[in-house]
Amino acid sequence: MSQPTSLLSLEDALNCMRALPLGSPKTEQVTLTNAQMRVSAETVESKISMPLFDNSAVDGYAFCLADLSADMSLPVSQRIAAGDAPCELVRGGAARIFTGAPIPTGADCVVMQEHAILPDDKANIVQFSGDLSLQQNIRPAGQDFLKGTVLIERGQVLNPPRLGLLASAGVADVRVYRKLRVAIFSTGDELLEPGNSLKAGMIYNSNRYLLTSLLVSLNVEVVDLGCVKDDFSATCEVLLAAATQADLILSTGGASVGEEDYVQRAIKANGSIEFWRIAIKPGKPFMQGEVQGCPILGLPGNPSAVLITFLQLAKPIIHQLQGCRAQAPKAFKLPIRFTQKRASIRREFIRVQRDEAGMLCVHPNQSSGMLSSACWAEGLAVFPENACVNEGDLVDFYPFSMLLAPPETPLVESL
Repeated sequence: MSQPTSLLSLEDALNCMRALPLGSPKTEQVTLTNAQMRVSAETVESKISMPLFDNSAVDGYAFCLADLSADMSLPVSQRIAAGDAPCELVRGGAARIFTGAPIPTGADCVVMQEHAILPDDKANIVQFSGDLSLQQNIRPAGQDFLKGTVLIERGQVLNPPRLGLLASAGVADVRVYRKLRVAIFSTGDELLEPGNSLKAGMIYNSNRYLLTSLLVSLNVEVVDLGCVKDDFSATCEVLLAAATQADLILSTGGASVGEEDYVQRAIKANGSIEFWRIAIKPGKPFMQGEVQGCPILGLPGNPSAVLITFLQLAKPIIHQLQGCRAQAPKAFKLPIRFTQKRASIRREFIRVQRDEAGMLCVHPNQSSGMLSSACWAEGLAVFPENACVNEGDLVDFYPFSMLLAPPETPLVESL
């Protein structure tokens, strides 16, 4: 695809990336212990109903309601604990029963022990008080799920409740997609690792740690290739190394066409570029291509632009490569306490915070090089392309709590 002369819209960029032949995720069989937050590669149906038998929801006494005598008392004929195989209930009698224990044949009511009285002068006799009803405190067989019920669908993330559900059905292992390997590297002679003393013209490499943290939150395997100097040969070398070790490459910096920007040239020498430059702010110099068949996303060098392009562009593609059925984050309509008189040709992602009145306040410094404003902010407000924004207008607001959340986090209807 030839690079467009105009800026590509966010939606067109995402559609372009999703249409590319990104390959099918490989799968592996793992135990439930090792399946935490992995993506299921199969749909799992239960081979049993759960529970298998009617059981007691409380500690108490089981009996047949029709057998209850006029004085609301019955003799206790057996004791049933969880794990026991009970005998058939003696007609006209009651069974001492505990939570989770099977209901004996013939019983149709359980009264909790708090509503039972054991008279001192009558051995093995129990009396009841309160309202009684059929099937009271009885959990029926199949109440949780029936045999043949779909427990997990392919593409769902195996979070703790889903792992517990599989275990309750007797499933010991599950087929999952192999962890995605994402190679990352930064470019720039000016970058220095934290812990070293800064020299004139140097800055600390924050993108390396920002990207690593974002990727770890998505449960991917990070291949950290460090920082590459502004050199064509060195950039080619790291690209080829990344292509042999990873399923996806993420680079930061050097994606433009300046004299010291080598990423584009190195990609073209070893692969191809699908598109470059997106109509968003910050994040315009975002790039997508391939190196030796391995997809690469070239993120900008400024930290806030890295954060926003990752959340808006890289994260959806990572979910696709993981085989994950992730939902797009939900936007909320909130009023903005800000006026933008000049319309921009780019969609703007503004770092904002809610005030006591529920209006969105804009951080005074929206520089793409700042991360402190992202730490101050509760989320991002979106200013549409080619539109002015006036104070009080409703704009789309995306909380960081959703943007940074694991896939399939339930979407709430209000803040």
